[in-house]
Amino acid sequence: MVPSEIIVGLDIGSTKIACIVGRKNEYGKIEILGLGKSPSLGVSRGVVANIQHTVDSIRSAVTEAEQRSGVEIRVVNVGIAGQHIRSLQHRGSIMRNSIDEEVDQQDVDDLIENMYKLVLPPGEDIIHVIPQDYIIDNEQGIRAPIGMSGRCLEANFHIITGQLAAARNIEKCVTKAGLEIDDLILEPLASSEAVLSAEEKEAGVVLVDIGGGTTDIAIFQDNIIRHTAVIPLGGNVITEDIKEGCSIIKIQAEALKVNFGSALASENRDEEIVSIPGLKGRDPKEISLKNLANIIQARSEEIIEHVYYEIRNSGFENKLIAGIVLTGGGSQLKHIAQLTSFITGMDTRIGYPSEHLAKAPSDEVSKPMHATGVGLVIQGFNNSEKQRKKKEPRVSTHSKKNRGNFFDVILKKGRQFFENDTPD
Repeated sequence: MVPSEIIVGLDIGSTKIACIVGRKNEYGKIEILGLGKSPSLGVSRGVVANIQHTVDSIRSAVTEAEQRSGVEIRVVNVGIAGQHIRSLQHRGSIMRNSIDEEVDQQDVDDLIENMYKLVLPPGEDIIHVIPQDYIIDNEQGIRAPIGMSGRCLEANFHIITGQLAAARNIEKCVTKAGLEIDDLILEPLASSEAVLSAEEKEAGVVLVDIGGGTTDIAIFQDNIIRHTAVIPLGGNVITEDIKEGCSIIKIQAEALKVNFGSALASENRDEEIVSIPGLKGRDPKEISLKNLANIIQARSEEIIEHVYYEIRNSGFENKLIAGIVLTGGGSQLKHIAQLTSFITGMDTRIGYPSEHLAKAPSDEVSKPMHATGVGLVIQGFNNSEKQRKKKEPRVSTHSKKNRGNFFDVILKKGRQFFENDTPD
């Protein structure tokens, strides 16, 4: 077997920075060679707030990934998120030179490239241009236009934009850490590659990636991405609420949330108590787990209500047969799936990035908190495959020349048939 190329995903989150190194094995599964992570000290709500702290965190995560994988990392696929992300629908078109020539990949690429010239408000830039369906000479609903004939090629696009400054700051941090960006990928798109099945995307599904600083949403229906949104609330606001409500320090609040937290207060009894060590020279503090769950549930309900608003706003609320898939670090909160299902009335499951993975060196990479990192690796392989196909020469079996030869052969055979069939 020829050794597969190695792809690296760099997830720059609000809570952690994770670097995941992967390659494809002979069965097409992603084999994780190494994982490195470090606390994210310079990122707030998905946006870089301190360049130097972010650079240091990136270097720390990359160094750990290099040591674990034995691979020297130079090129990475980076995720982008943040409340500055927005999406819009747009239709574009190009006029082709000849109706006789088939639509080829170059025509599709030209049409997509035209969308990057779209006029946007100052300071915004296009991150992704995603074709939804194509129209050829007013023929609607075409999924695969290559090989068809027509003069006017149109498409409906889902266009994702973000603040140019936010993207530049991410690029600056990665470059200062001694790395090169292969591609900048929207994080919910990456997560969807890791945790959603093709059947779910076809049936209609909502991916909800609950991170530390933001909650990212991507809605798929009929195997097409229909809506994306970023909510500026995540797991960190729950930690802050616990800190304020229980009068404890942040590190204790995070430990309480992870180890004893629940999104449903009704699942805890009044007599369940946990003791927190007091600050220097002070007595330990006793905290009711039911009170803790009440604090968590209140904020979780707010986040889920925002998610439900985006689902209704998309216009696809009644077309999402597969329901909701929760992923990200926040989805590891106990009973969060039940609360989501109760508020939205939709089937809900937790998404793990293990479906596309070969046996990982540790179970840690299979946790929902690493869905984005694994997805960035998968997306990197997908992009690499597309680039390879573009470089392959396309051989047409229906060119004018071939078509002429074909008709000549038919006519010759016909003449032979009639000559042989002539009565004596």
